[in-house]
Amino acid sequence: MQLYNKYNKEELIRRLNEETFERTTISFYRYVLIENPQDFRDELYRQWFALNCFGRIYVAREGVNAQMSVPTTNLNSFLSQLDAWDELKDMPIKYAVEDDGKSFYKLSIKVRPKIVADGLDDGAYDVTNVGKHLSAAEFHAQLGDPNVLVVDMRNHYESEIGHFEGAICLQADTFREEIEMVVDELQSKKDRKVLLYCTGGVRCEKASAYLKHRGFQDVNQLHGGIIEYARQIKQLNLDSKFIGKNFVFDNRLGESISGDVISNCHQCGKPCDTHTNCANDLCHILFIQCPECAAKYDGCCGEECKTAHHAPESERNLYVQAFQRKFGNRKAFRKGVAQKIEKFDLRYE
Repeated sequence: MQLYNKYNKEELIRRLNEETFERTTISFYRYVLIENPQDFRDELYRQWFALNCFGRIYVAREGVNAQMSVPTTNLNSFLSQLDAWDELKDMPIKYAVEDDGKSFYKLSIKVRPKIVADGLDDGAYDVTNVGKHLSAAEFHAQLGDPNVLVVDMRNHYESEIGHFEGAICLQADTFREEIEMVVDELQSKKDRKVLLYCTGGVRCEKASAYLKHRGFQDVNQLHGGIIEYARQIKQLNLDSKFIGKNFVFDNRLGESISGDVISNCHQCGKPCDTHTNCANDLCHILFIQCPECAAKYDGCCGEECKTAHHAPESERNLYVQAFQRKFGNRKAFRKGVAQKIEKFDLRYE
């Protein structure tokens, strides 16, 4: 069998929308030594393809990081298969807070140097010397303590739509940037108690070990991340101290935790927390857009992109060159997306 997807996006989405069964969205990770990541990846693909699983999974020598959609009727078989692997046995599974069954439309398993790109030299510090894992209840009880520093280890576009009350949310575009910014920002507070959190916990594993390596004395992390916090707090009948929406890296792009909308449309400024990618593929920047602006700009981030999006094929090369000159690496513009939308003045000459 082919160990990769062979259908185009449109066909895959059509098939997904025609499904008559339910799917369950889950996520999990584990730092564990994998001797041959490519062989490990290929066998996972065979097993999970046979169960009609979708998702985005990264495999590296340091472990596995997965976000997946599994047919609900196949979930027990899937979990049994995990337990059959020594590397994946007794895996803690996190279940989506809001799940429409449409989180993924294909199975993608990639071998990467690391399961989370951090830019760190893991050989320079003990990556197993992580912070103390706190349950949702333990983490919840310490929020609001003036002597505790609560640090959001996610990117700025994630914390923009939702975060814990009083959390330090830095304007980082990537985890690689974030981890160094946290060290710099808190350099004079190494003796303070630090509570770290992220979406599912995988980024905090690396971050907590690195902070301890850099001299922080009391480092703690939310076990299971925001996803597990939301589930446990609901079971405990406690009011959530996470306000807003939790950003997720699948087709949903977010799941509401508290029901509050704390962010704004980047185009008109009205309350909104719906992320989208600019429909102009030459831009494709991630930004927040309300339904009215989506209709006005045809899903684009501004008039310039709307014009380029609808340009005839004969003019395509002109727009490609113009956007390349203006953007270069477009990821660098995600951090200032609101300013980009306000100030961007692209002229095709």
